[in-house]
Amino acid sequence: MRTDVKLYRLNQRLLAELLHAAVTDADPLEVMPPVTGPSGWAPKRRAAFVQFHEARSLSADPLETTFAITVAEQVAGAARLCPLDGQPGTAEAGVWIGRAHRGAGVGTAVLELLLNRASAQGFTTVYVSTTPDNTAVRSLLSARGVVLVPDGDALTAHIKLITDPPVA
Repeated sequence: MRTDVKLYRLNQRLLAELLHAAVTDADPLEVMPPVTGPSGWAPKRRAAFVQFHEARSLSADPLETTFAITVAEQVAGAARLCPLDGQPGTAEAGVWIGRAHRGAGVGTAVLELLLNRASAQGFTTVYVSTTPDNTAVRSLLSARGVVLVPDGDALTAHIKLITDPPVA
């Protein structure tokens, strides 16, 4: 596994670097909810990107934990864990990686790091969802033995995390 891939908990400094990585290496629809207005990374969309992460991850009562993905200490994307309502012990995982770092083993490393973080945060299950046309994610999960099942327009899975037995 790649050793130059790391996850750092998002903070204001990393958020600025994350925005730069998104603007230079990703389509807005790959990294954030849709925003009305001109396509591309217009100022309104850049501001919405920052506001989205501030509200969800950097607020006094965050909804999720977001990590900046770094490759050789350069921000290359984001990963997140969001507790699922009504499913105690389960977090939804989300990841985006800039185009320049796709297909080079970064996703495999990020998945392992994210699952380790989920376990460290006390989660026992990680929920993943992707689209049928996302062959990269489908291959990554398949290689790990994760079976995706159809769920409406998506493919989903619940990954059970290995937890250490209680010490007696």
